[in-house]
Amino acid sequence: MSERRARPASKNPMKSVWRRAVTPSQPPKPPEPAPPAHSAASDTTEVASVVEAALYQDGVRVSSPATLAETYRELRDQPSGMAWIGLARPTESELLSLAAEFDLHPLAVEDAMEAHQRPKLERYGDTLFVVLRAARYLDAPEEVDFGELHVFVGPDFVITVRHGAAPDLSAVRRRMEETPELLKLGPEAVLYAILDAVVDGYEPVVVGVQTDIDEIETEVFRGDPEVSRRIYELSREMVEFQRATRPLVGMLHGLMAGFSKYGTDEELQRYLRDVADHVTHTSERVDGFRQALTEILTVNATLVTQQQNAEMRALAEAGFEQNEEIKKISSWAAILFAPTLVGTIYGMNFKHMPELGWPLGYPFAIGLMGVVCVSLYVIFKRRDWL
Repeated sequence: MSERRARPASKNPMKSVWRRAVTPSQPPKPPEPAPPAHSAASDTTEVASVVEAALYQDGVRVSSPATLAETYRELRDQPSGMAWIGLARPTESELLSLAAEFDLHPLAVEDAMEAHQRPKLERYGDTLFVVLRAARYLDAPEEVDFGELHVFVGPDFVITVRHGAAPDLSAVRRRMEETPELLKLGPEAVLYAILDAVVDGYEPVVVGVQTDIDEIETEVFRGDPEVSRRIYELSREMVEFQRATRPLVGMLHGLMAGFSKYGTDEELQRYLRDVADHVTHTSERVDGFRQALTEILTVNATLVTQQQNAEMRALAEAGFEQNEEIKKISSWAAILFAPTLVGTIYGMNFKHMPELGWPLGYPFAIGLMGVVCVSLYVIFKRRDWL
């Protein structure tokens, strides 16, 4: 790495710098043999996204530079040291500066700029480029929030580029600094700690999702009309969770396959195997969650269909009963209409109506009414209207 540190800093391609109005945290230092790109204005931009930078010697922090420029200078002065630089949503100029200083591959830098990458592990010479999808469970809205983390691991440096709130890398740094015997193993140990933190962060998500699924099962059999939407939203989150966890299995197996070739410390090998076991277990749980949600959605659709069928059957039965009542009412209306019609005709009192002077006219009218009513009753009865 001596050639890299001896490279003139003037080759840093920092031409399009996004400047923010941030007051420098310290007065400018005497000018160094560095290009204008590392001026006070550039350092002001760096302070905006450099979460924390530190230099370590034999597992112990020896310096905490405030800017990237200071980090470069101090790392050049300590050939056996290791730099750990943490960035949050860095600017393009900062990434280009890091790329020039640490010989980062342009494709990896481009991925770190654009974000929204799938989890992957790629090796460019002596540098590993790792993309991780961290996750955290939000209790209030009962949903899973995903973050993206890009990690560059070289012989004497670790650079983390965080897009999102998760994971909490400050806790990872504290843990490593509290165990210098692990931190002295170098950048690969830092990579292990980051992988372990990301994988451990999946456990609360798994617990939260399991609780949600239990609640959804209760809501499904309770007939909650809003449960279908909740199932769909949780299923989408499980698809994202699968995309975050499933590639990690292959990534860690790839790391383990290179243990012998790259001389990975035996203790570190055991730690990485443990992380691989946890990832495999988490991935299987996530696959099970997605399958369970698919089955729950099918059961919910079946229950909804059954409920709709029951409602349609109830409507049909109500319609049938209503028709029967209408038949009865219509039948009795027809029966009562017949004597009314006869009575109305004979109630006209026309002078020249033959039956008015007939002695049997009244019995005839009554008998006619009775015959018509009985006939209608028999007809309706045979047709099951009465």
